[in-house]
Amino acid sequence: MSGLFITFEGGEGAGKSTQIKRLALRLNDMSYKTLITNDPGGTPRAKAIRYAVLSGAAKKFGSEIEAVLFAAARDDNVQNIIKPALLKGKIVLCDRFLDSSRVYQGVSGEVDQEFLLGMEKVVTEGVKPDLTLILDLPPEEGLKRSAPLLSKKGRDRFESENIEEQIKRRNGFLEIARSEPDRCIVINASDSFDKVSDTIDTVIDTFLMRRERQ
Repeated sequence: MSGLFITFEGGEGAGKSTQIKRLALRLNDMSYKTLITNDPGGTPRAKAIRYAVLSGAAKKFGSEIEAVLFAAARDDNVQNIIKPALLKGKIVLCDRFLDSSRVYQGVSGEVDQEFLLGMEKVVTEGVKPDLTLILDLPPEEGLKRSAPLLSKKGRDRFESENIEEQIKRRNGFLEIARSEPDRCIVINASDSFDKVSDTIDTVIDTFLMRRERQ
């Protein structure tokens, strides 16, 4: 595929969505064609599954069923949104992807990682991130940052869980970064918005230059 697939990962309140929108505008100004999507989401079917999981309706069935639902949503997104965009040479920016399932259902939900990896192979058909930015900050800070928004819309299935689970997830993301350093880069999301943006821009510019030289 001629496009690039860049995913953003991290805990609650890390600022992924805001930074993705800002980066997309910058890349468009640089004449790159971009597409923003989220996981789960991107298509009407995937959004419906997203609502079912985040509303807590599927919680009673356990983390394994939640993982299956996320995989179904991801399959729809990959086939109908992500893969076609990559084939057209676009840079796809995705808010969460495989790593979130590995952390939220695997590390936190204690779903067997081999089970998750098996589903990954089925639903992604080889579509994997070229680069993953993990926006990292202490969970206490992330929840504090997101408090104003959460007070308006309410906490979803995962935002409402205790701080111990949030810490476990943070450690899960950092472990993925340590195990896959060629793909994952950890960004200090505790910095100011502008500093985080500058760091992301430097990472992306370096990555794009490296790709152009290949």
